[in-house]
Amino acid sequence: MGNLERGSPQSRRTPAQAQEAYARRAAQIERSTRPAPRPTTSESADDPRAAHIERYTRPAPVRAIRVRRRRGRAWLFAVLLVAGGLIGYDAWRGGLVPLPSGPVPSDTAQASVVESGAGTFTYSAVDGQVAGQAGPVQRYQIAVEDGIGVSPDDFGAAVEGVLSDARSWTADGSLRLQRAAGSGQRVSASGPTGTDVAFVVLLASPAKSAALCREDGMDTQEFTNCRLHDGRVVINAARWLTGVQDYGAPLSDYRNYVINHEVGHQLGHGHELCPGPGQPAPVMQQQTLGLKGCTPYGWPFRDGARYSGPLTND
Repeated sequence: MGNLERGSPQSRRTPAQAQEAYARRAAQIERSTRPAPRPTTSESADDPRAAHIERYTRPAPVRAIRVRRRRGRAWLFAVLLVAGGLIGYDAWRGGLVPLPSGPVPSDTAQASVVESGAGTFTYSAVDGQVAGQAGPVQRYQIAVEDGIGVSPDDFGAAVEGVLSDARSWTADGSLRLQRAAGSGQRVSASGPTGTDVAFVVLLASPAKSAALCREDGMDTQEFTNCRLHDGRVVINAARWLTGVQDYGAPLSDYRNYVINHEVGHQLGHGHELCPGPGQPAPVMQQQTLGLKGCTPYGWPFRDGARYSGPLTND
């Protein structure tokens, strides 16, 4: 049948015909987009394809859900177990830094130790007051190795504070101590720079302090401090900045001990032993190497009297 020409009587529709045609077209569109009906139980029995659809669209039973949850937890446990094994292997190989074995002095935070400085020293150019009530005056200077991040004036103020304390070496009136100004310039660590200066307190890097101590035949292994025969009192910067583990007291207490101990050698005092468990450690005990049952104590005088322990040749 040929196409009807536009405008011919046969191509025109009445309003009723147009409405009926529109309804038929809408019904066709609705049928084409409507989802297929879910098969019933009877349909599933006759049609395997319908049973397949029903099996994958009905809700999962509670038992199946529990099984899946248990499997998920098992996978999570396996992942955590593998991760723990890898961490342990890394630690065995040395990839993790171990935590300190004992308590660290409470005020060592932010301390940074330079293992080897410039090798030259800058003297503090600050004079101090005379400490003590009687006795001859011994003057001392302060010098710090360049490049280790410590100011000579700051170190000098700390040392002066220790040696001026009423519990320090001037307590019995046998001598007085006074901080003396140095050149304020970089010099070698050859000893006191003034003719009226008895000794110099040097703060040096672990490497430099060990080298200086070896001049008098002492092997500090870059760990301990020493005093040389020519009046050089050598303080290891690592000990000054971080103290020692298991000391059992704040860093400031350890610093009191270090200065009084090494200056004590300069004043002619030898090593002493712990007098008994639980008692304060004598200042001339080698507390850096362990307290041996004593408690930390950094002063040569206690309650106004000289405090000491049994002498030793160590």
